[in-house]
Amino acid sequence: MTGYEVLAVKYGEWHTTKNVLYQSFHTYDEPDEPVLIDYYFWVVRNDERTVVVDCGFRPGVADRRKRTLITPVPDALSRVGVDPADVSHLVLTHFHYDHIGNADLFPRSQIVTGAAEYDFWTGPIAARPLFATAVEAEEVARVQQAHREGRLLRVPVDDPGLSGISFRPVPGHTPGQIVVEVEGAGDRPVILASDTSHTYEEFELERPFHIASSLPDMYNGLAWLKQAASRAEVVPGHDHLVMTRYPPAEVDPAIAVRIA
Repeated sequence: MTGYEVLAVKYGEWHTTKNVLYQSFHTYDEPDEPVLIDYYFWVVRNDERTVVVDCGFRPGVADRRKRTLITPVPDALSRVGVDPADVSHLVLTHFHYDHIGNADLFPRSQIVTGAAEYDFWTGPIAARPLFATAVEAEEVARVQQAHREGRLLRVPVDDPGLSGISFRPVPGHTPGQIVVEVEGAGDRPVILASDTSHTYEEFELERPFHIASSLPDMYNGLAWLKQAASRAEVVPGHDHLVMTRYPPAEVDPAIAVRIA
């Protein structure tokens, strides 16, 4: 059984500019302009299971990193009818602070992440300042604890066994980021791109984000998403337009839209 409902749930935002957002933006010879970045997590559910994709940042991290927390993630989950105790799988697309900050809310869930992503962030190079600044060490430690508890599934090494949900490693932004593809959620598959592409513009114009572990891999990922958009609904990880391109979710139209 598939028939998934897919929600994007907004919990925070950041006001910035294109010059900050995109790598070497000056090379496009365009004027700088403001950009609103939204922070989301995603809910994929049917009568059989509830899967949460990414889990946001914490209030203290938001304050320190000067991000606006609109709704704390525990409250946002409740508002869209998700009890963490009922979540079968928590998917962590990558280990940056705005994607794994509340993993401890799901102590009974299986955690799905990329094998290469886990190996990198638990290895020696991750401690280098240019990488370490994008993560919170104690949050990475929580994922390591889940691994010791036998709750961590590392794709493609492990098979989460989720009918209708598949995972694809698309490195570039981080060494082992994964995207989530949901079948049976409507007329077309839904691809939750996460930070493979933060905005529509990023993959449509193939403009790399300013944080990249591998620029060639990032370009390859953007090209793949651009091609995939012809067959699937591609949802970028942080574009504020997501909140207007999809209908409001009945469970809480103030913070959630229904992608499928």
